[in-house]
Amino acid sequence: MMLFKKDMASEIVPTKTEMDVLQVLWQYGPQTVRFVHDKLNEHKEIVQYTSTLKLMQVMKEKGMLDRDETNMKHIYSAAVAEEKVKGNMLGRFVDSMYNGSPSNLMMALLDNDKTSGEELQKIKEMLSKLENK
Repeated sequence: MMLFKKDMASEIVPTKTEMDVLQVLWQYGPQTVRFVHDKLNEHKEIVQYTSTLKLMQVMKEKGMLDRDETNMKHIYSAAVAEEKVKGNMLGRFVDSMYNGSPSNLMMALLDNDKTSGEELQKIKEMLSKLENK
């Protein structure tokens, strides 16, 4: 049964709220529900502790989180790799919004008012590195 759970990990697409929890755990490492709850409430409208607890329990059942129960306080950690989840989500986004075309996505990003000169320079450097490989 564990094999099935691992196979599903590559297909996990978190909800916005689940992604918020994962972001905290990816940034700070394994933490208690209280820590995650407090971090979420710094940036969002206030939610109840029990809602955060239930969300993290459900995420554990879905295979997104691991829980260490060896101490009095349960410590949760991300069970899915940040790069894998973000890559999967980005791939789905490109497929659905840009017909699977990374160049169309890049053109939309570059034509955006939010792209600064500094960011354009970073993109040029990244492209140059890719060409030299």
